[in-house]
Amino acid sequence: MKKISSFLLLLLLAAMSFGQINMADSTVQVIGYWDKLEKQTYLITNESYKIRGADTTARKFSSYEVDVTIIDSTENTYTIEWLYKNVKPDAADSVMLRIAKLSEGMRVVITTDELGVFKGVENWEEIRDSIASALVVLKAEYGALPNLDAVINQVKNLYSSKAAIEGGAVKDISQFYTFHGLKYGLGEELTGQIQLANLYGGEPFDTDVSILLDEINADDDNAVFRMWQNVNTQQLTDATYGYLKDMAAATKSPIPPRNKFPEVSNEIRTAARIHGSSGWIIYSIETREVMAEDSMNVEERIIEIL
Repeated sequence: MKKISSFLLLLLLAAMSFGQINMADSTVQVIGYWDKLEKQTYLITNESYKIRGADTTARKFSSYEVDVTIIDSTENTYTIEWLYKNVKPDAADSVMLRIAKLSEGMRVVITTDELGVFKGVENWEEIRDSIASALVVLKAEYGALPNLDAVINQVKNLYSSKAAIEGGAVKDISQFYTFHGLKYGLGEELTGQIQLANLYGGEPFDTDVSILLDEINADDDNAVFRMWQNVNTQQLTDATYGYLKDMAAATKSPIPPRNKFPEVSNEIRTAARIHGSSGWIIYSIETREVMAEDSMNVEERIIEIL
């Protein structure tokens, strides 16, 4: 009788588990179960705008598609290609349009560990050199335009090194693999601190992080995850002031003293619906809010499977 009961219990537990979703203890572990040459196509949309008081201004919207292909897999590693296509920027003048379309046809090869945790960009030198060559051509064509050097240098710096590319140029890839690797309990909040890349070029920022498994949908074999990140305000304000001070010196513009400069805050919220059995993203949204005094800059990126 004991053997029969144990066998029935095992069958019940198996029926309640969907891939990485375990309904027996309401946990989910996000793991990439991907086959070599498996491919998914995603639409990625970006929207940005500024809020000052009750007014919303400077609204911009762009989109592109990306083919995500598993080009190799081993016991410990996945090698994955991100191929960018159908780039549709929101740019009025021809220079900014050309800059925005630099990613058209760009190939980014990354590696993850066996769980799908992002490890790094492998072909970063190829990407750096390709962007640098395109910027040389752009400068030759539009070199007489005012402030073009500053724009070109900003783009060049974004692709200048492995750390720069991973920290700023491929934010969509970082967003995609945000939740992979960990095991989550339904409603249990995980907290900690990470280092967030400093796009101004200095030391990375201390960032407080909270992660939550918000929903388990066993019938549809997916789960919803949420993450909140709050960047250290003091470090962010110092870095922002230093960057603006350098810009002011270059353009001979005035800037208030540091003790009169407003505090800058940055909150990042990420949510994703992830397929349980495979670890592929179904839908992900990331919202970044940078606030100083009564002004807030908002950036929102949505990744959805096609």
